Amino acid sequence: MDLRFGDSKPTDDERAAVDALLGPPESSWEGADRCDADLRWARGGREARDRRDLLLPGLHALNDRVGWISEGALDYLCRRLTVPPAEAYGVATFYAMFSVRPRPATVLHVCTDLACTTAGASELCADAEARLGPQSGVRVERSPCLGLCERAPAALVVRAGDPARPPFEAEAVQAEGGSGGTVPGGGKGRRGRSTLHATAVCAPATPDTAVHAATAPERAPAEPAPALAVPQAGDPALTLLHRIGTTDPASLDDYRAHGGYTALRRAFALGPAGVIREVTDAGLVGRGGAAFPTGRKWQATAAQPDHPHYLVCNADESEPGTFKDRVLMEGDPYALVEAMTITGYATGAHKGYLYLRGEYPRALARLTHAIAQARTRGLLGDDVLGRGYAFDIEIRRGAGAYICGEETALFNSIEGYRGEPRSKPPFPVEKGLFGRPTVENNVETLVNVLPILTMGAEAYAAIGTPASTGPKLFCVSGTVARPGVYELPFGATLGELLALAGVRDNLRAVLLGGAAGGFVRPDELDVPLTFEGTREAGTTLGSGVVMAFDGTVPLPRLLLRIAEFFRDESCGQCVPCRVGTVRQEEALHRIAERTGAEAADDIALLREVGRAMRDASICGLGQTAWNAVESAIDRLGAYE
Repeated sequence: MDLRFGDSKPTDDERAAVDALLGPPESSWEGADRCDADLRWARGGREARDRRDLLLPGLHALNDRVGWISEGALDYLCRRLTVPPAEAYGVATFYAMFSVRPRPATVLHVCTDLACTTAGASELCADAEARLGPQSGVRVERSPCLGLCERAPAALVVRAGDPARPPFEAEAVQAEGGSGGTVPGGGKGRRGRSTLHATAVCAPATPDTAVHAATAPERAPAEPAPALAVPQAGDPALTLLHRIGTTDPASLDDYRAHGGYTALRRAFALGPAGVIREVTDAGLVGRGGAAFPTGRKWQATAAQPDHPHYLVCNADESEPGTFKDRVLMEGDPYALVEAMTITGYATGAHKGYLYLRGEYPRALARLTHAIAQARTRGLLGDDVLGRGYAFDIEIRRGAGAYICGEETALFNSIEGYRGEPRSKPPFPVEKGLFGRPTVENNVETLVNVLPILTMGAEAYAAIGTPASTGPKLFCVSGTVARPGVYELPFGATLGELLALAGVRDNLRAVLLGGAAGGFVRPDELDVPLTFEGTREAGTTLGSGVVMAFDGTVPLPRLLLRIAEFFRDESCGQCVPCRVGTVRQEEALHRIAERTGAEAADDIALLREVGRAMRDASICGLGQTAWNAVESAIDRLGAYE
């Protein structure tokens, strides 16, 4: 791919996908039919460059409509946005969900990460590939974590097509055999009529259900209710999960009847400074793993004289084993809308971006509906609740990149660049999204703001421990009887949590914090689940991942999968991570085939590489890529 535009032309479908997002081109410079009147000068170049942030939505539009991104389609999108094709190619190839090579319109993504690997994902992939075959028009792709760990093994079907076409029209086209010709790899013909765009989640998946969903995603069984992912559903003592299972997630009236928008009204009564003071006094810290004080971050953003300010909700939970944000968004979407509105009000932001995992189709539908309803009812828009405050939310879909969970990589992704982390300082509160002061929090952190305002900072701080206040959500998966999201006050022990989840006999190890976390032994279940408690125990709480493994799980294979994950997800920007993750995987492959002194040499090499990544990597991905392997060697004796 060159910096210059080529001669490839978009198909009608590709052009329609881009034009549906950007509007029709206004001049031949943007790809319209040639007009002699506009050949001597370019019009609208500055405005087009200001729309660079629409590059990722444009790539999604093409991928959703056609199934892959051709050179002609990318060239046309670049003309519309005045982005050099080489830069856009770098962005398109950065994300796992996009393809720049022809592929079938239907893709079956099968999760092969930790929980799903232990539940038989490899066998599921092999069986699905054998049953579908190369002539089925379905590609089976091994995928990183899909965020469905409580229902492992999991699969996601994505079928490209026209998102605006009614289902009955799509079915008529199929009945006529009018799906068009095929390109190599089973894609659609250049002038063929597209089918209906569809997605289907299949979890827990079997070869039969996966094949059925792949061949007819629009007729796949509906996903189970979010309450099934919450074993405590219906418990009136819950703080963050109390509406899941008792409230219709699609109904704004039902949400308000169960206490919704009480917190926003109190926020308006307190004023921005009062809200920040409440959040600070409550002791709320970030729930994404870094545990930075939320009130301090909000205050630093609000105090910046540069405007506009932005709010970014990080809903790209890609840590293997994490799915709590998905359950909140699917089961209580209005709570996130309300919490984002409060955060924007407190920090002086009038625009919020919700960066949502591309693998969460139901969360996308629920939040799109909730935002539209809130806007219609005056809870978003130019005059929220008639208080003279303007705030609105825009959803931006991720496309499969773990690194975009890092806040500055997320900003780059929204702005239309590769999702690579930025050097700090300057920090996001000074120069974040679009170079403006930005506050970034994940879904769980934001939703905690609601009980802080409704019950008061003092009552909230009384929950948990003095250093880790409030309730915490834990994602429990693996070899347990009742996997799901659990809400417990900070300070509960790991053993108490596993007792609720029904830990099975022959427990071998527990992974805390996901792939970036660490293992603990079965005799260490008295570890208090707090940030300070896990730190003192030599491990990490992270985002709240708790994965239990019994003696049937081959630990070396699990460690190799963690190493493969970090190798795949490294953005490649810095040498310690780019090279170190590859060397770590290579050493683990060798160790699996060696014993004695040879294995000891590779373990020594692993320690050296791990220290280099931890000390010199730009961001948390490289800094934590060695954690789980180190803990397995030192605490579990994985290779003894």
